[in-house]
Amino acid sequence: MTEADLEAVCEVEKTAYAHPWSRRHFADSLASSYPAVMLLGEALPGETPWPARADGRVLLGYLVAMRGVDEVHLLNITVAPAQQRQGWARFMLDALTLWSRGQGAQWLWLEVRAGNAPARSLYTRYAFREVGLRRAYYPAGGLQREDAVVMSLSLSTTTEEATA
Repeated sequence: MTEADLEAVCEVEKTAYAHPWSRRHFADSLASSYPAVMLLGEALPGETPWPARADGRVLLGYLVAMRGVDEVHLLNITVAPAQQRQGWARFMLDALTLWSRGQGAQWLWLEVRAGNAPARSLYTRYAFREVGLRRAYYPAGGLQREDAVVMSLSLSTTTEEATA
């Protein structure tokens, strides 16, 4: 992901979430050299890729992470709404897990909205464990706030071992 990609990324972000990251969130992540990658696919014949990319590819999803001393924190993982339920989130988690191990990380961390049952289910199937709760962490409209569930994945075992 580069600065030139942010228009397309932000378009997807706005369609995927009621409280999307702003362009500045992404720009700050890039400026901080956080790992930020996009998953691109080929448009089918006759299909108009959305959001439009100059190279004709479709933005399937993206992720942003932050590397620490012996851990990686997943800050944002998003699959474009039209591309959901096709295994792309798991594909990106696989890539992030491999990259994190290559960086010497022992743990992968994330926060997820308490009410986001599909994401929590995916992370649990992936062998993440719920380890904490951040009360009123996310905006939820008006003056309301939503809790975040803190989850971690030990990178010292493979996903297959953890789910067996």
